[in-house]
Amino acid sequence: IAEALRALPFGDWGTLIFVLGVIFVLGFFIDWIEITVITLPLFVPLLATLDFSGHVGDPATTKIWMATLVALTLQTSFLTPPFGFALFFLKGAAPPEIQLIQIYRGAVPVIVAQVAGIMLLMAAPILAIWLPGLIFG
Repeated sequence: IAEALRALPFGDWGTLIFVLGVIFVLGFFIDWIEITVITLPLFVPLLATLDFSGHVGDPATTKIWMATLVALTLQTSFLTPPFGFALFFLKGAAPPEIQLIQIYRGAVPVIVAQVAGIMLLMAAPILAIWLPGLIFG
């Protein structure tokens, strides 16, 4: 499957965006654990073939960057309706007069901020690798 996806004419950036998009869309319907179990065995071999050395740096740094992108995308999918599980958890903790539609509307700016953060992380990989580099040298 990774070879078939690699054969698509997207290039490295297009392939990365495609993978993140699939993970994001799956978050509309299934929980992050299922997404991880389904997609990571398919996508990790594909992501390992992508070359971002000119943008990120060495392969180890690229892996940290990609893992952070996938984790943020999974986190964002946890907020997306119709099955935004975090939204249902919030509904359970909210006062009874708060309706689920209000929670959905309130989540939209957070989702937009998350997507903007993912795009910023794609543009500036140092955001993902600065702290691990500081801790582990």
